[in-house]
Amino acid sequence: MGDDQGWTPLLKGNHLKARLEFAKMHVDKPQSFWENVLWTDETKLELFGKAHQLYVGRLKNEAYKEKNTFPTVKHGGGSVLFWGCFAASATGCLEVVQSKMKSPDYQSILDRNVLLSVRKLGLSRRSWVFQQDKDPKHTARNPQEWLREKRWTILKWPSMSPDLNPIEHLWKELKDAIWRRHPSNLRPLEQFAHEEGARIPVDRCRRLIDKYRNRFIAVIASKGCTIILSSPISLVCFLNNSVNQQLRSKWLILIV
Repeated sequence: MGDDQGWTPLLKGNHLKARLEFAKMHVDKPQSFWENVLWTDETKLELFGKAHQLYVGRLKNEAYKEKNTFPTVKHGGGSVLFWGCFAASATGCLEVVQSKMKSPDYQSILDRNVLLSVRKLGLSRRSWVFQQDKDPKHTARNPQEWLREKRWTILKWPSMSPDLNPIEHLWKELKDAIWRRHPSNLRPLEQFAHEEGARIPVDRCRRLIDKYRNRFIAVIASKGCTIILSSPISLVCFLNNSVNQQLRSKWLILIV
Protein backbone atom coordinates (compact mmCIF):
# COMPACT_ATOMS: atom_id res chain seq x y z
CA MET A 1 0.00 0.00 0.00
CA GLY A 2 1.20 3.50 -0.76
CA ASP A 3 2.81 5.47 2.04
CA ASP A 4 4.69 8.68 2.61
CA GLN A 5 7.97 8.62 0.74
CA GLY A 6 9.91 9.47 3.88
CA TRP A 7 9.06 6.03 5.27
CA THR A 8 11.11 2.99 4.32
CA PRO A 9 10.55 -0.63 5.36
CA LEU A 10 13.08 -2.45 7.52
CA LEU A 11 14.59 -5.11 5.29
CA LYS A 12 15.82 -8.45 6.61
CA GLY A 13 18.25 -10.71 4.84
CA ASN A 14 15.55 -12.65 2.99
CA HIS A 15 14.00 -9.40 1.76
CA LEU A 16 17.33 -8.14 0.44
CA LYS A 17 17.94 -11.45 -1.32
CA ALA A 18 14.48 -11.49 -2.95
CA ARG A 19 14.79 -7.88 -4.10
CA LEU A 20 18.24 -8.49 -5.54
CA GLU A 21 17.05 -11.60 -7.40
CA PHE A 22 14.03 -9.71 -8.73
CA ALA A 23 16.23 -6.87 -9.98
CA LYS A 24 18.71 -9.19 -11.67
CA MET A 25 15.90 -11.17 -13.29
CA HIS A 26 14.23 -8.08 -14.74
CA VAL A 27 16.99 -5.54 -15.39
CA ASP A 28 17.39 -6.63 -19.01
CA LYS A 29 13.69 -6.87 -19.85
CA PRO A 30 12.89 -4.90 -23.01
CA GLN A 31 11.17 -1.56 -22.66
CA SER A 32 8.11 -2.98 -24.42
CA PHE A 33 7.59 -5.31 -21.45
CA TRP A 34 7.33 -2.44 -18.95
CA GLU A 35 5.09 -0.47 -21.28
CA ASN A 36 2.52 -3.27 -20.96
CA VAL A 37 2.52 -3.50 -17.16
CA LEU A 38 -0.56 -2.33 -15.27
CA TRP A 39 0.76 -0.96 -11.96
CA THR A 40 -1.73 -1.10 -9.07
CA ASP A 41 -1.83 -0.07 -5.43
CA GLU A 42 -3.94 1.39 -2.64
CA THR A 43 -3.34 4.60 -0.73
CA LYS A 44 -5.03 6.48 2.09
CA LEU A 45 -5.90 10.15 1.61
CA GLU A 46 -6.28 11.99 4.91
CA LEU A 47 -8.45 15.07 5.19
CA PHE A 48 -6.19 16.83 7.69
CA GLY A 49 -3.01 14.82 7.99
CA LYS A 50 0.42 16.03 8.99
CA ALA A 51 1.22 16.49 5.31
CA HIS A 52 -1.67 18.97 5.09
CA GLN A 53 0.07 21.99 6.56
CA LEU A 54 -0.74 25.60 5.85
CA TYR A 55 1.75 28.42 6.27
CA VAL A 56 0.56 31.99 6.79
CA GLY A 57 2.55 35.21 6.58
CA ARG A 58 1.73 37.35 9.62
CA LEU A 59 3.08 40.15 11.79
CA LYS A 60 4.60 39.63 15.23
CA ASN A 61 2.03 38.94 18.01
CA GLU A 62 -0.74 38.26 15.47
CA ALA A 63 -0.55 34.46 15.45
CA TYR A 64 -4.02 33.94 16.88
CA LYS A 65 -5.96 36.61 15.06
CA GLU A 66 -8.85 35.11 13.11
CA LYS A 67 -7.38 36.00 9.72
CA ASN A 68 -4.24 34.00 10.55
CA THR A 69 -5.94 30.82 11.77
CA PHE A 70 -7.77 27.94 10.16
CA PRO A 71 -10.46 25.68 11.65
CA THR A 72 -9.36 22.13 12.43
CA VAL A 73 -11.17 18.87 13.01
CA LYS A 74 -10.48 16.72 16.06
CA HIS A 75 -8.64 13.43 15.30
CA GLY A 76 -7.67 14.56 11.81
CA GLY A 77 -11.08 14.68 10.13
CA GLY A 78 -11.09 11.22 8.61
CA SER A 79 -9.59 9.59 5.56
CA VAL A 80 -10.52 7.76 2.37
CA LEU A 81 -8.84 4.67 0.96
CA PHE A 82 -8.36 4.56 -2.81
CA TRP A 83 -7.38 1.80 -5.20
CA GLY A 84 -5.74 2.99 -8.41
CA CYS A 85 -3.65 1.94 -11.37
CA PHE A 86 -1.62 3.32 -14.25
CA ALA A 87 0.56 2.29 -17.17
CA ALA A 88 3.09 4.00 -19.39
CA SER A 89 0.27 5.38 -21.54
CA ALA A 90 -1.80 7.12 -18.81
CA THR A 91 -3.60 6.69 -15.50
CA GLY A 92 -6.30 4.03 -15.26
CA CYS A 93 -9.33 3.64 -13.01
CA LEU A 94 -9.40 5.17 -9.53
CA GLU A 95 -11.94 3.78 -7.06
CA VAL A 96 -12.91 4.65 -3.51
CA VAL A 97 -12.84 1.67 -1.16
CA GLN A 98 -16.16 2.06 0.64
CA SER A 99 -15.25 0.13 3.78
CA LYS A 100 -12.24 -1.46 5.42
CA MET A 101 -10.93 -3.53 2.56
CA LYS A 102 -10.91 -7.30 2.92
CA SER A 103 -9.91 -9.89 0.35
CA PRO A 104 -13.45 -10.22 -1.17
CA ASP A 105 -13.58 -6.42 -1.57
CA TYR A 106 -10.21 -6.46 -3.28
CA GLN A 107 -11.35 -9.16 -5.68
CA SER A 108 -14.44 -7.10 -6.58
CA ILE A 109 -12.32 -4.00 -7.18
CA LEU A 110 -10.09 -5.92 -9.58
CA ASP A 111 -13.12 -7.35 -11.35
CA ARG A 112 -14.57 -3.88 -11.93
CA ASN A 113 -11.42 -2.02 -12.84
CA VAL A 114 -8.53 -4.05 -14.20
CA LEU A 115 -9.72 -5.12 -17.65
CA LEU A 116 -11.51 -1.79 -18.06
CA SER A 117 -8.18 -0.04 -17.44
CA VAL A 118 -6.31 -2.42 -19.74
CA ARG A 119 -8.67 -1.48 -22.58
CA LYS A 120 -8.63 2.22 -21.72
CA LEU A 121 -4.83 2.33 -21.65
CA GLY A 122 -4.40 0.37 -24.86
CA LEU A 123 -2.31 -2.41 -23.34
CA SER A 124 -1.64 -5.47 -25.44
CA ARG A 125 -4.40 -8.03 -24.90
CA ARG A 126 -1.93 -10.88 -25.31
CA SER A 127 1.07 -9.61 -23.40
CA TRP A 128 -0.13 -7.19 -20.71
CA VAL A 129 1.12 -7.87 -17.17
CA PHE A 130 -0.66 -7.34 -13.85
CA GLN A 131 1.34 -5.96 -10.91
CA GLN A 132 0.31 -6.04 -7.26
CA ASP A 133 2.24 -6.08 -4.00
CA LYS A 134 2.17 -8.76 -1.32
CA ASP A 135 -0.42 -7.20 0.95
CA PRO A 136 -2.18 -10.10 2.77
CA LYS A 137 -5.49 -9.08 1.17
CA HIS A 138 -3.91 -9.57 -2.24
CA THR A 139 -2.33 -12.92 -1.47
CA ALA A 140 -5.28 -14.49 0.36
CA ARG A 141 -6.58 -17.77 -1.05
CA ASN A 142 -9.77 -16.47 -2.69
CA PRO A 143 -8.15 -13.63 -4.68
CA GLN A 144 -5.32 -15.95 -5.70
CA GLU A 145 -7.72 -18.61 -6.97
CA TRP A 146 -9.70 -15.94 -8.79
CA LEU A 147 -6.55 -14.61 -10.45
CA ARG A 148 -5.57 -18.10 -11.56
CA GLU A 149 -8.97 -18.52 -13.17
CA LYS A 150 -8.48 -15.23 -15.01
CA ARG A 151 -5.14 -16.48 -16.37
CA TRP A 152 -3.59 -13.04 -16.20
CA THR A 153 0.18 -12.77 -16.39
CA ILE A 154 1.22 -11.62 -12.92
CA LEU A 155 4.50 -9.93 -12.09
CA LYS A 156 6.04 -11.91 -9.22
CA TRP A 157 6.66 -9.15 -6.70
CA PRO A 158 9.21 -9.12 -3.85
CA SER A 159 7.97 -8.33 -0.35
CA MET A 160 8.70 -4.97 1.27
CA SER A 161 9.23 -3.21 -2.05
CA PRO A 162 6.97 -0.16 -2.41
CA ASP A 163 9.99 1.72 -3.75
CA LEU A 164 9.96 -0.45 -6.87
CA ASN A 165 6.39 0.52 -7.74
CA PRO A 166 6.40 3.76 -9.77
CA ILE A 167 2.80 4.46 -8.78
CA GLU A 168 4.22 5.73 -5.47
CA HIS A 169 5.36 8.87 -7.32
CA LEU A 170 1.85 9.45 -8.61
CA TRP A 171 0.25 8.96 -5.19
CA LYS A 172 2.57 11.62 -3.75
CA GLU A 173 1.80 14.06 -6.56
CA LEU A 174 -1.94 13.36 -6.30
CA LYS A 175 -1.93 14.06 -2.57
CA ASP A 176 -0.01 17.29 -3.03
CA ALA A 177 -2.49 18.46 -5.69
CA ILE A 178 -5.48 17.64 -3.47
CA TRP A 179 -4.07 19.34 -0.38
CA ARG A 180 -3.37 22.50 -2.36
CA ARG A 181 -7.15 22.74 -2.85
CA HIS A 182 -7.86 22.47 0.91
CA PRO A 183 -10.86 20.08 0.95
CA SER A 184 -13.11 20.85 3.91
CA ASN A 185 -14.62 17.38 4.28
CA LEU A 186 -14.44 13.91 2.76
CA ARG A 187 -16.85 14.59 -0.09
CA PRO A 188 -14.71 17.25 -1.82
CA LEU A 189 -11.63 15.19 -0.99
CA GLU A 190 -13.03 12.33 -3.09
CA GLN A 191 -14.08 14.74 -5.84
CA PHE A 192 -10.66 16.41 -5.94
CA ALA A 193 -8.96 13.02 -6.04
CA HIS A 194 -10.81 12.04 -9.21
CA GLU A 195 -10.30 15.46 -10.80
CA GLU A 196 -6.59 15.66 -10.02
CA GLY A 197 -6.03 12.02 -10.95
CA ALA A 198 -7.47 12.70 -14.39
CA ARG A 199 -5.10 15.67 -14.77
CA ILE A 200 -1.90 13.69 -14.28
CA PRO A 201 -0.04 14.27 -17.57
CA VAL A 202 0.46 11.37 -19.93
CA ASP A 203 4.12 12.30 -20.32
CA ARG A 204 4.57 12.00 -16.54
CA CYS A 205 3.43 8.37 -16.70
CA ARG A 206 5.66 7.78 -19.70
CA ARG A 207 8.75 9.21 -18.00
CA LEU A 208 8.30 7.01 -14.95
CA ILE A 209 8.32 3.89 -17.10
CA ASP A 210 11.03 5.07 -19.49
CA LYS A 211 13.42 5.35 -16.53
CA TYR A 212 12.18 2.29 -14.64
CA ARG A 213 15.26 0.16 -15.36
CA ASN A 214 17.35 2.55 -13.25
CA ARG A 215 15.64 1.22 -10.13
CA PHE A 216 17.01 -2.23 -10.79
CA ILE A 217 20.47 -0.81 -11.39
CA ALA A 218 20.26 0.87 -7.98
CA VAL A 219 19.01 -2.28 -6.23
CA ILE A 220 21.76 -4.41 -7.78
CA ALA A 221 24.46 -1.85 -6.96
CA SER A 222 23.36 -1.74 -3.32
CA LYS A 223 22.74 -5.50 -2.95
CA GLY A 224 18.99 -5.22 -2.46
CA CYS A 225 18.66 -2.02 -0.46
CA THR A 226 15.59 0.17 -0.31
CA ILE A 227 15.50 3.03 -2.78
CA ILE A 228 14.71 6.40 -1.23
CA LEU A 229 12.81 8.50 -3.76
CA SER A 230 14.31 11.78 -2.69
CA SER A 231 13.56 13.95 -5.70
CA PRO A 232 12.17 13.71 -9.23
CA ILE A 233 15.68 13.34 -10.66
CA SER A 234 17.46 11.12 -8.18
CA LEU A 235 17.32 7.77 -6.49
CA VAL A 236 19.15 7.51 -3.18
CA CYS A 237 19.89 4.00 -1.93
CA PHE A 238 20.45 3.09 1.69
CA LEU A 239 21.93 -0.28 2.56
CA ASN A 240 20.80 -1.78 5.84
CA ASN A 241 23.27 -4.29 7.26
CA SER A 242 20.87 -6.74 8.90
CA VAL A 243 23.61 -9.22 9.85
CA ASN A 244 24.80 -7.31 12.92
CA GLN A 245 21.55 -5.33 13.41
CA GLN A 246 23.40 -2.05 13.02
CA LEU A 247 22.06 0.57 10.64
CA ARG A 248 24.76 1.24 8.10
CA SER A 249 24.07 3.18 4.98
CA LYS A 250 25.69 4.21 1.79
CA TRP A 251 23.99 6.12 -0.95
CA LEU A 252 24.00 6.07 -4.68
CA ILE A 253 22.42 8.73 -6.86
CA LEU A 254 21.18 7.84 -10.31
CA ILE A 255 19.76 10.39 -12.73
CA VAL A 256 16.36 9.13 -13.87
